[in-house]
Amino acid sequence: MKSGRRNRVLSAFILLTALAMIVSACGGNNNAGQNGGNQGTNDPQTNTGGGNNAPAGSALEQAYNGDFKGTKVTMFGPFTDADEVKFTESIRAFEETTGIDIAYEGSKEFEATISVRVNGGNAPDIADFPQPGLLRGFVKDGKVIDVSTFMSEEHLKRQYNQSWLDMASMPGPNGDVMAGVWARSSVKSLVWYNKPEFEAAGYTVPKTWDELMTLTDQIAQDGDPAWSIGIESGAATGWPATDWLEDIMLRTTTPENYDKWVAGELPFTDDIVKNAVKRMSEIWFNDDYVYGGRKAIATTSFGDAVRPLFDNPPKAWLHRQAGFITSFFPEGLSADNYDWFPLPPINAEYGQPALISGDIYAMFNDRPEVRAVMEFFTTAESLKTWIQSGGVTAPMNDADPAWYPNEQERRMAEFLQTADTIRFDGSDLMPGSVGAGTFWKGMTDYVSGTADLDQAMQQIQTGWK
Repeated sequence: MKSGRRNRVLSAFILLTALAMIVSACGGNNNAGQNGGNQGTNDPQTNTGGGNNAPAGSALEQAYNGDFKGTKVTMFGPFTDADEVKFTESIRAFEETTGIDIAYEGSKEFEATISVRVNGGNAPDIADFPQPGLLRGFVKDGKVIDVSTFMSEEHLKRQYNQSWLDMASMPGPNGDVMAGVWARSSVKSLVWYNKPEFEAAGYTVPKTWDELMTLTDQIAQDGDPAWSIGIESGAATGWPATDWLEDIMLRTTTPENYDKWVAGELPFTDDIVKNAVKRMSEIWFNDDYVYGGRKAIATTSFGDAVRPLFDNPPKAWLHRQAGFITSFFPEGLSADNYDWFPLPPINAEYGQPALISGDIYAMFNDRPEVRAVMEFFTTAESLKTWIQSGGVTAPMNDADPAWYPNEQERRMAEFLQTADTIRFDGSDLMPGSVGAGTFWKGMTDYVSGTADLDQAMQQIQTGWK
């Protein structure tokens, strides 16, 4: 954001804050009044959960009244190192206000350990699942508390757009249950570019797939490959290719077909899936469009693939990757040096989808203080400090845009709020034998040329067996 614009926004914010304080002083604690960004409304019936305001009669309201002071809620998840520090900081104010101790334990072996603990009768009160496919098995076995038994539909719909609720609904032993609540998320459907060079070249951000292909061809005619792509990631080589395919699936077929595909009901050998792969191949397999050509894709590290955009002059111009990729940008870049646009729609009837990854918190033990913590996790307040530190997008509707550290991240949040369809990373929802197995391997073989389209799709499909 330009400094002049930043100053104008800051001045406006200060003026509005001052006016809000005057209104509050004159009108007292009035339900029609407005509070600052993270405070929600003062009406407990319509409150969004910010600050100390909680839905009337809820466990969260009781927690803020001090009813559960001195209790402990255990939590287990994959946050370690820097992420664990950020998570701990994000819950500190809640713990101090309510007196509830959220005893978090992080493990790099979460996926294996959580199964041992749950199946051994030693489940934590709350567990953080970055791969909802793993949670789905526990839900099916009836080991997860249905959060809709103590959170109202009204509250959940106020806090989350419907796509999030759809993704949290999973089949239990006696029908669908609300398996958990969504916490931090990361947007994946992003195309990054070198902002000053892009603008200096006279290029414009495409709004449709046809415009994207026109831009890709124009850059090639100007003498450069448009795209820099890399899928090498050690034992996980191939996962960036699965993300591309998932994004294109959301743009070429219905959300219902995407869900069937993820669930194994729509096979990889179906023409719907093959059509999406062919769309992807129009870019990937054109050596004029890709830096280093098709042969370089499988051997280029996913983290290194973005760097050619920032060479002087750029060696490539576009890179599709999730918001976390800024961690792999060359040192010394500021938000003025780069920008992103959504991967455009392909078929207009499917609108502008958003592919995401994220964490869903599930509840295994039902006590009042655990309910209170789960309700707290439905509020953006539970992510405030993490949002402010960068790299996290809130799935909740009550996040204050002012919390985001730069314009790019604020726009990511807006993108999630306005997307026509939101769906989770498909490979993370599929069984590990597919999502982290044949899917990675089959796409790598296809890209490297050791398998044709039919062979690759047949190979991936065998993982479902």
